[in-house]
Amino acid sequence: MNNNVSVSTENSRPDIAGLLALPLRLVVGWTYFSAFWRRVALENKLDPDVSGYVGEKFNHFLPHALGIKPIIGFLIEHPDLLKWSMIIFTVVEGITGLCLMAGILTRAMSVSVFLLALGILLGSGWLGTTCLDEWQIGILGIASGLTLFLSGGGRYSVDHYVAERHDTFTKRNWFTRLASGPVDVSRHLVLGGAAAVLAIALFTNQYFHGGLYGPLHNKSVAPVIEISDAHISDRDLRFTVYRTEGVDVYGSFLVGVTVTESETGRAVVDLRADQLSRLPAHAITNHYIAAVKTGAHGVIVPLGAKAELNIEGPHVPIDPRHHYTLSLADVSGAVWVQRLQIGD
Repeated sequence: MNNNVSVSTENSRPDIAGLLALPLRLVVGWTYFSAFWRRVALENKLDPDVSGYVGEKFNHFLPHALGIKPIIGFLIEHPDLLKWSMIIFTVVEGITGLCLMAGILTRAMSVSVFLLALGILLGSGWLGTTCLDEWQIGILGIASGLTLFLSGGGRYSVDHYVAERHDTFTKRNWFTRLASGPVDVSRHLVLGGAAAVLAIALFTNQYFHGGLYGPLHNKSVAPVIEISDAHISDRDLRFTVYRTEGVDVYGSFLVGVTVTESETGRAVVDLRADQLSRLPAHAITNHYIAAVKTGAHGVIVPLGAKAELNIEGPHVPIDPRHHYTLSLADVSGAVWVQRLQIGD
């Protein structure tokens, strides 16, 4: 029995696989080219000094990225490298999308689609407020990349036009492997590739969202702030905030900072929104591109932002025999609590 299936033939149905995949090739190509177009032509989103800088979006991926968190963390801690990485990434998306729509080196571009989509999936597959937005984009991109690799560009592609000229190089194996043309693919390879893509889909769906079993969860709905390195003394109140969950398009809004004496429940520090909004710039030390900053109604903490806040002068005696608790209140009503250490 012959276990090989011709993905594209030159007999009664030439390039039928590529023809059937034409809508997918055009739409996926535009999806990636449009990312370049939005960031470069419609707006300048590659400038770190402008609102909407793509590097800040990249920072939003950090809290729950799968497998590539060290890479994201390294880049956002080195702004110059991050800027160039975002430029290169955007250019690659533009070239990939344009070449895919035109059918230039279709199979090579499909590999690029696969890798770009995998990066999106691992980095931001956990994001999405009303549905599994980024996960769907990533996993469908992976499946599309594999499909286009198997199909090639088909009759309506530059690859086909070049092949029709019958130049010597178009008869070489590397051309059909990188561009388009008839290839024989093992059924086992096709089934194995499809199974691998399905396995990635199921695993990441469960990992990010609990989509297979157990309670569903969506880390993009409500803000969560982690508090660490919290200290209080007679001179100052210091703590680090790190926002790990919630909507990525706007920040968490801290409208209250309270320190209570655990034994008595007495508030020794009670800062409201208007006081927090007047914190001086030097009171906030940011670690990443996504920056914690003061706003008109408190302190704004974007997704993925991490910063140390140093609030000077509680002007109350701190008794080392007592225990103190720090509470941060969000405008949504959420409250996060952390025990304070006394002294530096």
